[in-house]
Amino acid sequence: MGEPLPSREEQALEVLDRLYEEYPDTTISLNFSNRLELLIAVMLSAQCTDERVNKVTSDLFETYRTPEEYANAPQEEMADAISSITYYNNKAKYIRSATADIVEKHDGDVPDTMSELTDLAGVGRKTANVVLQHGHDVVEGIVVDTHVQRISRRLGLTEEEYPERIEEDLMPVVPEEDWQQYTHLLISHGRAVCTARNPTCSECVLEDICPSSKLDHDVDLASGDAW
Repeated sequence: MGEPLPSREEQALEVLDRLYEEYPDTTISLNFSNRLELLIAVMLSAQCTDERVNKVTSDLFETYRTPEEYANAPQEEMADAISSITYYNNKAKYIRSATADIVEKHDGDVPDTMSELTDLAGVGRKTANVVLQHGHDVVEGIVVDTHVQRISRRLGLTEEEYPERIEEDLMPVVPEEDWQQYTHLLISHGRAVCTARNPTCSECVLEDICPSSKLDHDVDLASGDAW
C-alpha cells in the first residue's frame, strides 16, 4: 500500500510503535566506559562504521586515558593510532585540540552543555547530542546520522535535506520522550532492512505506511531518485 498516515505526528507515532516492537533492545553501539571515551568514539565515528571505531578504540582507550594524554600526544602518533579510521589525520588534530580545551577550559571534564561541546574542535551538534544523551543524561534534540536522515525522508516525516534542518523539523513531530530512542530505532532499522542502496521493502514492518516503498512507488524520497 505504501500510504503514510494523514499527519506527520500520526506517522511518527506509528513508526515509533512498530519499531519499538521490532527492536526492543536497541541502544548506542559504540563502546565506552566514561564521558571522555564517549566523546572520542563519537568524533571518530563520523563517516565511519561503529564496528570499525570499536576495533580502534579497544586499543586507543588502553593507550590514552586522560584528556592530558590525548592533548599531549604528538600529531603523528595520534594519527597512527587511528589510521584505519576515515579522515584520521583531521580527526587526530580535532581530538588533540578538543582535549586540550577540555584540560584548559573545563578542568579536565567533558562539558555538559550544547554550546560548550560545540565549541570544541571537531564537535558538531550531532556529536554533542550523543555526548549529552549518553554521557550526561541530557536530551536536547534528535541525533541525525545518515540512517535517520535517509529513513525520515523516505517515510515522509521531513523534506529537509541537511541534518540540522532535519533535526529542527522532526523535534515538533516526534514526542520529546522518544527523541533519544527515535535515533536508535532508525539506525537499527537502517542497518537491518532500510539500507541505503537496496532496502528490503518486502520485509519491512513500515512498508504499508511508507511513501518510498519500492513495492508501490517509483521514487526514493531520501534521494529523489527513481528506484
